[in-house]
Amino acid sequence: MTKPLITIASGNDKKVAEIKAMLGPLPIDVQIQPRNIEIEETGSSYLENALLKAKEIASITNTWTIADDSGLEVDALDGKPGIYSARYAQSNDEKIKKILHALSNTPYRSARFHSVMVLCNPKGNTIKDSEGICWGEILREPAYPGGEFESIFWVREAQCTYGELSNEQLTRLGSRGKAARVIAPFLRNEFHI
Repeated sequence: MTKPLITIASGNDKKVAEIKAMLGPLPIDVQIQPRNIEIEETGSSYLENALLKAKEIASITNTWTIADDSGLEVDALDGKPGIYSARYAQSNDEKIKKILHALSNTPYRSARFHSVMVLCNPKGNTIKDSEGICWGEILREPAYPGGEFESIFWVREAQCTYGELSNEQLTRLGSRGKAARVIAPFLRNEFHI
């Protein structure tokens, strides 16, 4: 029996590997979306952006598709950058500097990574959407060089930054991991696995 094929609606190898690891226990094959496709995130919420990506890639590939949209929400910045996290600045380094400058010396550094994940069938119909939140706080400087927001986001439960979480910790504590755990039973049900 051939394994069901799931396409991850992302061109980001790191994100695809992360989601694939989270779905690892399931007997499925996972592939990245076609490389030449770029879907503009024009939605006004994580769910709208995830739906745009999932429906488009499902219709192009004619496969079951999972898409997510995620962002960093900083309480002292009224939840910003939120859905605009990827477009908050030109480079990762600039994004980090912008957040740290905006927070300055405030002691109120609570934040969360927020992810919404969507599962669509090959016709682009939504089967399930889910949400995951990882709570933490923003450090005063990156824990390591060359990182993204993950390098300044401290996860107290794990006593390390989000970027230093192991695959097992990402699945258990990470925002995508929490969302993927809600999607997994629906995959089992659809594929009878």
